[in-house]
Amino acid sequence: MVDAFRLPWRRAYAPSVHSRGSEVLPLGRSEATGRASTASLIIHEAILVLAGSALIAASAWIAVPLPFSPVPVTAQTFAVLLVGSVLGARRGAAAALAYLGEGALGLPVFAGGSGGAHVLAGPTGGYLAGFVAGAWLCGLLAGRGWDRRVVTTVLSMALGNLAILAPGLLWLSRFVGSGRVLALGLAPFLPGDAVKIATAAVMLPLGWKLIARLRAR
Repeated sequence: MVDAFRLPWRRAYAPSVHSRGSEVLPLGRSEATGRASTASLIIHEAILVLAGSALIAASAWIAVPLPFSPVPVTAQTFAVLLVGSVLGARRGAAAALAYLGEGALGLPVFAGGSGGAHVLAGPTGGYLAGFVAGAWLCGLLAGRGWDRRVVTTVLSMALGNLAILAPGLLWLSRFVGSGRVLALGLAPFLPGDAVKIATAAVMLPLGWKLIARLRAR
């Protein structure tokens, strides 16, 4: 691919033609092809990131309020870790950041259809911030093949979940106190987290195997 950022230098010092295999292209055509390829890549990346943020937003609507805790049960952690594993560390973290930005701007993408910067400053703000770290970590481990086997997928998802819980509990303790934070911000969610991790541990390896078979045809 032609590096679009080096094209001015190439115009000054490169010859007036550019070869591609056995085909000789005018330099102007080569530059246009490079710009088109770069634009196509940027659009492709943006679509993936926005699709990931949309999935995280959609999962926020699956929310069960708990009368004894300010933190609801949602499908968001599952979506965040799945997005990170599928899109990779960089895109996954970008999707989580885009989601937080959408919510901060007032779009109804947080749990229960809420939105606004005040949600990020509220009791659940630490968990929301942890989405970025969780998606990034799962994407990093997936890039090393951890999402190809059930056992390593479980470990990857557990570590990603921990990356969400750690800042979430730390921030929540400011609202409920350190003595109650585990009872209100961790214990109620452990069974659901276990189900989410188990589901992902089955889905991801099987999904990649299916994709590999389809590509082999």
